Amino acid sequence: MGLTGNDGRVLHLRLRVPEDLVDDVAGLLEGEGETAVNVAVLPGAYRRPDGDLVMLDLPREGAQRLLGQLHEIGLVERGSITIVDDEVVLSAAASEAERSTPGAPEDGVVWDVVEDHAREDMRLSFSYVVFLVLATLIAGVGRLQDQPVLIVGAMVVGPEFAPMAAICLAVARPRLGLLPGAALTLVGGYVIAVLVGTVIWWVVYLLGGFDPAQLHHGPQTDFIIQPSVWSLVIAVLAGTAGVLSLTTDKSSTLVGVFISVTTVPAVAVLSLALATGDGGDAVHALEQLGINVFGILVAGTLTLLLQRVIWSHTAVPTPRRRSPKSGWFAAPRP
Repeated sequence: MGLTGNDGRVLHLRLRVPEDLVDDVAGLLEGEGETAVNVAVLPGAYRRPDGDLVMLDLPREGAQRLLGQLHEIGLVERGSITIVDDEVVLSAAASEAERSTPGAPEDGVVWDVVEDHAREDMRLSFSYVVFLVLATLIAGVGRLQDQPVLIVGAMVVGPEFAPMAAICLAVARPRLGLLPGAALTLVGGYVIAVLVGTVIWWVVYLLGGFDPAQLHHGPQTDFIIQPSVWSLVIAVLAGTAGVLSLTTDKSSTLVGVFISVTTVPAVAVLSLALATGDGGDAVHALEQLGINVFGILVAGTLTLLLQRVIWSHTAVPTPRRRSPKSGWFAAPRP
């Protein structure tokens, strides 16, 4: 007899439940009925701080409702919730739980996971700044050599979509506490990249490394300094795709988003223009940067709001709770 595999994704939850919240958590989990599977309860397993260990698997597309209820009873403040995503579970019970949950696993939005990733990726760290500066310099060379391949490479290296996605989440969720840090990372990263790039290109220019005429003769990369309505259209589409790739099980799509927008190339041209004193290109580059950032932020925020509405209507109604003294929670405490 072969194994029955779970057709999609499940989340594995590991809970630390303090003694006075055991009945509340038991009621919530038993209320999940057949959608909560592979449930294990180890009374008194935690020692620092004290608490019961509860482990279970949930269909990814139905997990957020339970997570929201665990937040409401104060488990985050009093205990802990550990979420393990991207698990493969070979289980007929898990497959049945997934089939009985509305929606597709790859479309399910687990807001706690999205928010955690946003907090982690939006920091103005040393590595973030280094990648952004390197991307800016690569794009600068691409503009000077009129090489679209280098421009595409710079777009892939650039990490600036992370703070933009965090800003969208801060507004749409809402999680306004994310907003200052994300805005600082986005703006601060751009400022540092422009300053470093300007100094480097100014030195190269003084040493005769390139001629200002190269900045005005690049038919294959002129789109960077020619902002238009299409710049906004592309930014809106890329912002929508980027947010969807972060909130759903399609993270590989994010690479395609990176090579769709011209934020890093615009910063690169701005650095080159400031280094050579070309005010016209500097203005056009700023316009291109502003259009792209604006389009991504608006589209990303609206996409998140739409996802919230859709999943609020897709979620299964909360089942009626059963007695917490029944089932798996009947085990005596030590």
